[in-house]
Amino acid sequence: MTTGNWLCLILFPLILTILAFPMGEYMAKVFNGGRTFLTPVVAPVERFLYRLFAVDPNEEMSWKTYALSLVLFNVIGIVVLFFLQLIQGLLPFNPQKFGAVRWDTALNTAISFGTNTNWQAYSGEQTMSYLTQMLGLTVQNFASAAIGIVAVIAVIRGFIRKSSAAIGNFWVDLNRCVLYVLLPLVIILSLILVSQGVVQTLSPSITAKTMEGGKQVIAVGPVASQVAIKQIGTNGGGFFNANSSHPLENPTPLTDFLEVLGLMLIAAALPFALGAMLKNRRQGFAIFAAMMILYLAGLGIFAWTEMQGNPLLEKAGITSGINMEGKETRLGVIQSVLFAHSTTVTSCGAVNSMHDSMLPLSGLVLMFNMAIGEVIFGGVGTGLIGMISYAILTMFLAGLMIGRTPEFMGKKLELFEMVMAVVIIISPAILLLILSSVAISTQAGITSLGNAGPHGLSEIIYAFASASGNNGSAFAGLNANTIFYNLTTSLAMLIGRFSTIIPALAIAGSLAGKKIVPASIATFPTTSVLFIIMLVSVVIVVGALTFFPVFTLGPLLEHLLLAIGKTF
Repeated sequence: MTTGNWLCLILFPLILTILAFPMGEYMAKVFNGGRTFLTPVVAPVERFLYRLFAVDPNEEMSWKTYALSLVLFNVIGIVVLFFLQLIQGLLPFNPQKFGAVRWDTALNTAISFGTNTNWQAYSGEQTMSYLTQMLGLTVQNFASAAIGIVAVIAVIRGFIRKSSAAIGNFWVDLNRCVLYVLLPLVIILSLILVSQGVVQTLSPSITAKTMEGGKQVIAVGPVASQVAIKQIGTNGGGFFNANSSHPLENPTPLTDFLEVLGLMLIAAALPFALGAMLKNRRQGFAIFAAMMILYLAGLGIFAWTEMQGNPLLEKAGITSGINMEGKETRLGVIQSVLFAHSTTVTSCGAVNSMHDSMLPLSGLVLMFNMAIGEVIFGGVGTGLIGMISYAILTMFLAGLMIGRTPEFMGKKLELFEMVMAVVIIISPAILLLILSSVAISTQAGITSLGNAGPHGLSEIIYAFASASGNNGSAFAGLNANTIFYNLTTSLAMLIGRFSTIIPALAIAGSLAGKKIVPASIATFPTTSVLFIIMLVSVVIVVGALTFFPVFTLGPLLEHLLLAIGKTF
């Protein structure tokens, strides 16, 4: 690799860490109700919204009320987006005169954007009107991201509070998240993207004359604002079908770097927010360190694999040692590796290259990132929820080894917390494997495949890993815009989302009602290097034990067959 490639791989995690810490401290202030530099501007708007919607900011909720409010808000958003797509042909801001979206595609899209998955089985610039993109998709990008963030904030409160029946107010948390966190970041990133050439307009498509004298229709629209929130909120749904590999979504190396930084920032900041809210910053650093170790390990394997090149082409003397298939020459291999790895360790799903063109071991890394529950930073909020669940499992194992009731962050972990943590960890995995087996064994599932053999299996596994992990990226060799895949991935997205958030809120309610247990000489330290090593090991072992058989039949088998000259 060149010096520039090494610098990219080294500088990005460093810059991310430097920015994530103050961002985490800021978010802790916001959700603790503290004063920030934005308070003079935002507080009047916040108070006006409380009066408008008759919300008492001082009234707190039990975990059940909090969960009910969250689910109802989410479901209403999904229903509104579904019907908006069905009637978009009758509404304004539709210069292309697009008609109603097909019912199964509309349902899949509504659930996808409502669950922060942003799986897209359609071509955005050929399907959705400007109004649907702005009022429907972009609004849900904000709402679904905020829901994930406030859910983990409620979980953190469960560890902080003692003998309490309340974990906060959902509507207050939601307002603060959008007004103080998401909206300012999106405005800043949108302006930078526009300055670099990302289009932002309500004008209709442009017809250009080609050098051969023909005509080419160039789709435009309100792109920059959607790109900004798709990255900041780890949503991933692009305005264009090509997503961030499209030059009007991602025109320069600077926008590419900022888009990757944007999709990682809040997810990486939340462990530091955890530490600040607990008043135990070492705990936040420990969780962050575990995430970063897993992130760097996967990134190293991924970069090494793609820099080796395709062995079939190497033997034929066609390539120069790197795998450029499916990648942009203006960005290169390492930038594509950094983007693809970052988008799958979070629940973003945005892409600047085609994942179907990655080498088998690269595909294995991407699938592993999603299949373990999106906990290596993960989606905004839900990633930290998943890692806390793994930490609860880790402490249970540590408790077994030392013969002591497990404790974590000052709270005793009992049967209820263990059951809920296991539900969070294994529900998406079980769903992934069941739906993949149904797809493989039915005609409706295999007729959409773009490739046969183990690569075809990888396409199916990737699709359901992406859906159940609320990621939204795709191998792209699979035609998912069918009734079968629209309905099955919708089911995966719904269960993957709510089987994470609802048990997490239940854990928060249970912990909030408990007393804080003072640390003693027998308490296992959860800020130590040993804890970090154990946590990383548990994540890897659980993922390996759960998915090793199917990964063996998919990407690992394809890797071995590719080495002896067979491809699919």
